[in-house]
Amino acid sequence: MKTALGDRWLWIGLAALAFLVLGAGSPALVPAKAHAAPAADEGGGAPRALDEGVCPRGTAPDGDACIHLTASDDGPVAEAQSNSHRTRSGQWTTYEQIPRLPERPADYDLYRYPIPPGLAGGRYVVSGYDLDLPDAKQRRGATLKHVGHGAVDLPQKKGTPVHMIALDHQEGDAEVLFAGALFGTTLLTRHTLREGGRTRDYVLLLGHLDSIAPGISAGTMIKEGQLVGAVGDTGSPSLVHLHLEVRRVREGIDLAKVPAGSAMIAEAVTVVCDPRNVLPLR
Repeated sequence: MKTALGDRWLWIGLAALAFLVLGAGSPALVPAKAHAAPAADEGGGAPRALDEGVCPRGTAPDGDACIHLTASDDGPVAEAQSNSHRTRSGQWTTYEQIPRLPERPADYDLYRYPIPPGLAGGRYVVSGYDLDLPDAKQRRGATLKHVGHGAVDLPQKKGTPVHMIALDHQEGDAEVLFAGALFGTTLLTRHTLREGGRTRDYVLLLGHLDSIAPGISAGTMIKEGQLVGAVGDTGSPSLVHLHLEVRRVREGIDLAKVPAGSAMIAEAVTVVCDPRNVLPLR
């Protein structure tokens, strides 16, 4: 009895210490769902921990509670940075862009895209995001009117179906903002993401489409996996590919008050973002 009593007070002391430590510096506990109370093992004994899948995203079961794996289950927030490059006329242009977060993989082939891979070895990207690089390393060439590349180019056969993807930490379905001529035949969609304890709007641009799927127009809500168009070369003759660009809506901007089309991707309205920050991982 004396040993059992001593053990009991030892466990009470450890529990109190753990409470003080967890309460002071650890992420908050999330109450378990009522129907997910721990069940006793067959034949008696200690209760089992919560089953996997009971706890919300970003948490893990620990006894009868769900514990956050990180300080927040929201996505990280990347801040806009200034960069510059020399235009074809020789003038320096300064702009804002959102570079890849260090914790996001650099390998483009680790992400999911709206079309299947079109390069040898199951690779996707023929030309990647480079607006965060020094001027000398940004894309340029005799046939290119612009310097630098704020998107990823995904080669595929003309007519390949393009299906909508949900961005990382997206809440709800995507909304079509514009469908028409911009980067050739182009689709602009709005995606609301939860980042840093709040929601932010992003614009996804799918350009050079051969066609837009029937029923897709401004105001249409698009679910993940839904057909939205086909790969083409409109606006880029003989260069068949999907131009995928991501832009974050600036603070204080209401896209509902912005004219549909090119105004939505103007620098005063949205800032270009490395797609790897928000693309879903495979």
